[in-house]
Amino acid sequence: MELISYISILLVIIICMIVLLRWYISRAIDKKIFAFQNDVITKHVSEVENIYNQMRGWRHDYHNHIQMLKAHLSLEQYTEIGGYLNKLDADLTNVDTIIKTGNVTVDAILNSKVSLALASKINVNAKAAVPKSLNISEVDLCVVIGNLLDNATEACLKLSETDRIIRIYIDVFNDYLYISITNAMSGEVRKSGTGYISTKGTSRGFGLIRIDKIAKKYGGHINRQNEENAFATEVILPLQ
Repeated sequence: MELISYISILLVIIICMIVLLRWYISRAIDKKIFAFQNDVITKHVSEVENIYNQMRGWRHDYHNHIQMLKAHLSLEQYTEIGGYLNKLDADLTNVDTIIKTGNVTVDAILNSKVSLALASKINVNAKAAVPKSLNISEVDLCVVIGNLLDNATEACLKLSETDRIIRIYIDVFNDYLYISITNAMSGEVRKSGTGYISTKGTSRGFGLIRIDKIAKKYGGHINRQNEENAFATEVILPLQ
């Protein structure tokens, strides 16, 4: 009888230790993911602020541009006016919104990431249409799209400039938000069972984990596929 009691107590202690260990590991992972998410959001905010600062700078100089054009006009220097307007048009194109989806949050995320990709000599083909308001958290949307484009950009940077390409397609189908990111790549992807794992090492794989958790949170679905020299990720999130 005493042996049975001893074994029972030992089993209870072991179970408690297992529960505490699982709780500790889960909490440690959540803390790392939370810290990673904050870093991602901070990075996105910085990228958007850079775009807005460029726009503010152009607006600040707007008065000076007008005065210069008036001066050329008063001297009937029409050729100079044409050249000056061409320069202004090129300058404005650099700070104007590259993609207009209809949703301010998605615009901010996409344009900040696409601007960085273009600056890295990556050819970007983008088509996106998103409702003005969504029931999906702006933070979650920022994490999903931001991480997908960060991963796509990093993969392209390993290629020669002529081979770098990212395709973006975002739309709504039957009350589902559909996000598709395809990028050129080199080498082989890493898989674990039926899923893919990060090639950045264990300390930098939280982007994939976070995307998976967000999809699960909304009852969505993720499809990752790799073909020769290309990798594609589809994220489908219910809007109801």
